[in-house]
Amino acid sequence: MAARNTSPPVRERAPVTATKGGGPPATDVVVIGAGVTGLSVAFHLAEAGAAPLVLERVGIAAEASGVQPGGVRQQWSARLSCELAREALAFYRDLAARLDVGLPLRFDECGYLFVAHGEERLRQLERSVALQNEVGVPSRLVGPEEAAELVPGLDPSGVVGASWCAEDGYFDRPQSVVEAFAQAAQARGARLQIAEVAALARDGEGWRLALADGTSIRAEAVVVAAGYDAPALVEPLGVELPIRRDARHLFYSEPVAQRILEPLVVSAERHFAAKQLADGRVLASDLSAVGDAEEGRARWRAHVRKVVDELVPILGYVSLPLLVTGFYDVTPDNHPILGPVDGLPGLHLAAGFSGHGFMLAPAVGRRVAAAVLGGSPDRALTELSLDRFASGSLHRELETV
Repeated sequence: MAARNTSPPVRERAPVTATKGGGPPATDVVVIGAGVTGLSVAFHLAEAGAAPLVLERVGIAAEASGVQPGGVRQQWSARLSCELAREALAFYRDLAARLDVGLPLRFDECGYLFVAHGEERLRQLERSVALQNEVGVPSRLVGPEEAAELVPGLDPSGVVGASWCAEDGYFDRPQSVVEAFAQAAQARGARLQIAEVAALARDGEGWRLALADGTSIRAEAVVVAAGYDAPALVEPLGVELPIRRDARHLFYSEPVAQRILEPLVVSAERHFAAKQLADGRVLASDLSAVGDAEEGRARWRAHVRKVVDELVPILGYVSLPLLVTGFYDVTPDNHPILGPVDGLPGLHLAAGFSGHGFMLAPAVGRRVAAAVLGGSPDRALTELSLDRFASGSLHRELETV
């Protein structure tokens, strides 16, 4: 989700300074966007010996990575999603040692429960679990009574089954994770510059980035990791990205001292998700909520209350006074657009994550960085390239939240 973030950016190392007059300063790789994806790309580039420059117009995680609950899960309907999530989880489990920073990085494996109220949804979960198991994800189907045992306080009377993975979880402070990527990338030689990219253009065999302050920077390669702002950056190059900005709304309670809902519970049929965070706050969402937040607030809260009474009545006494609105960068098949762009050497994409960029960032960052450095083509980048929309080779990810 995206919203403006007012936390101070991570301390900058000496940036590339663009100057007016003469030729622009040059760097090997520029990454546009200091969200979790862009910073993961920068970290992996720097770890491989490059010295990328990250350009960010506001600050660390000021857009899509700044307002999101930090979920990390492996329960997906597409094989590639599961494979990327499996790799990302291994990275996240060892995050403190992997990044070697002093920030608090607490990952709680609380488990995710996807409930089914009807047989059709249960069959979909069954297919997804079978696929997940094939790639090593330890998810399983459970009956209504076991679902209630896994989630004390859940009413199983309207549930026909569920899928469960105990390894799924969340970071207590996801903002710290993004800042940790920034610090780790900088410690390995990456640079961060607060600057808005106004335009991209070919410059010989490289790229010229015109900045909003009138200066410019030249780069051999550019990674566009700018979320829902990516289409506007590349459209003048003749590149059409099918990415739209899609609002998401989360209700939050005040901190509740009692632990009442440890796993995250999702009902796709009821358009509902709920979880209690480490600080005691409960979050809940009407996943079908669209439109103006002020106009829809009462209606969305009423929907959440209705599902709470039916599915998790233990939350019935919890008030939800705070509504936070953010945005996904959504593609038609709910998969990101990754990798190089045909006909534009040196231009790479990493956008359109449809709400699961945080979950996949370590695996995506490694692959995109390898492609930038000239590595062998990766299957993920091939399957998730921009070309898939023209060729019609789309495989929609069904397990979005």
